[in-house]
Amino acid sequence: MGRQTPMDWEAADRIAEAAARAPESDTAVSGFDDWVLAAAAGNDPHDDDDAWDDE
Repeated sequence: MGRQTPMDWEAADRIAEAAARAPESDTAVSGFDDWVLAAAAGNDPHDDDDAWDDE
C-alpha cells in the first residue's frame, strides 16, 4: 500500500467545492465532503484548544 497523507484544509476545500458544484455526485451524496472537512479539522495543529490554554 502507498504512503498515506493526512487530509489538509486545501484538499478538503477542493473536494467540498467539487461536491457543491455537483450535488448529485457520488462524493456529495455519500457525505464524503463532510468527512474530509472533519478530517482536516482533526489534523489542524492550530485547532487544539489545550495548546492555547496557558492557565
